[in-house]
Amino acid sequence: MAPSLEEPEPIDMDAPLKAAPRLVAPEPEHCPGPESQLAGKGDACAGCPNQSICASAPKGPDPDIPLITARLSGITHKVLILSGKGGVGKSTFTTMLGHAFATNSDHQVGIMDTDICGPSIPKMMGVETETIHISSSGWSPVWVTDNLSVMSVQFMLPNRDDAVIWRGAKKNGLIKQFLKDVEWGDLDFLLVDTPPGTSDEHLSVNSFLKESGVDGALLITTPQEISLLDVRKEIDFCRKAGIRILGLVENMSGFVCPNCKHQSQIFAPTTGGAKQLATETNIPFLGTVPLDPRIGMACDYGESFFDAYPDSPACEALQNVVRRLGEEIGINVDKVTGPTLEDAEMSNA
Repeated sequence: MAPSLEEPEPIDMDAPLKAAPRLVAPEPEHCPGPESQLAGKGDACAGCPNQSICASAPKGPDPDIPLITARLSGITHKVLILSGKGGVGKSTFTTMLGHAFATNSDHQVGIMDTDICGPSIPKMMGVETETIHISSSGWSPVWVTDNLSVMSVQFMLPNRDDAVIWRGAKKNGLIKQFLKDVEWGDLDFLLVDTPPGTSDEHLSVNSFLKESGVDGALLITTPQEISLLDVRKEIDFCRKAGIRILGLVENMSGFVCPNCKHQSQIFAPTTGGAKQLATETNIPFLGTVPLDPRIGMACDYGESFFDAYPDSPACEALQNVVRRLGEEIGINVDKVTGPTLEDAEMSNA
């Protein structure tokens, strides 16, 4: 039996959090929050149209948080992949990161797709037509390989091209289901792919995971200033939300010709690119990954870029970024991924 968005009975999507109050006006700038103990009583509440609503709203922590924490107790490392800007290759990078960690056969890796309205992870992983199965122990994630699993709303859509037209409450509800009811099991890594921005999905993931512990966030950008502009907002979000920033990666950093291997600048780093931003904001810079058209091909066909094109300069760059990320979360660099092409060639020599 697989959950379906056509059958809403098993999941109360309209009540993702505990009886969230329905406000009649936007929250003012210094609002303590409708679930705060000061809701309706603070100085900022005076004259607010929501004052009586907030004062009578339920207070206290979400009762499902302990259940989520227990469910995720077998996961060693949890990493959020953020960007702030759409189209910078965040989901693509998430899939490649998953494949990279999974090249070490001792690792168990899971990917949670929280981009509810644009779920592209299943297509990139080659499991778009799969469905979710439910057992007495919970929802079973879809397995890409023996040590790499995925959970996404795409598996619940009646048709692959159906739009998910939901307000924040339903999105938050499904994210909670993914954390509370999915049988993730014992994982070395849970990678959480998020949509662009700093909105509902990001706030929900952070609040639901805070008690169980998050290693931090990996930020993805492209070199040009229009992308860095939104990444600065994402950095500000992480700091205000108390999320450790593991590092910044510059994706699509130049174009590598698959034939001659010559590299050209497609997106010019007019303000110094990600490296300059990392220096300015005092966050780790994990490296650059060039634009290789074969990355897009691998995603379209649901293949592992590491397996299909191990000799690509982009593959080597990705391996370096993954190792730097491993260092940031405290993993021995030799155990982050499996053997590289260079390692294989040396062993065969």
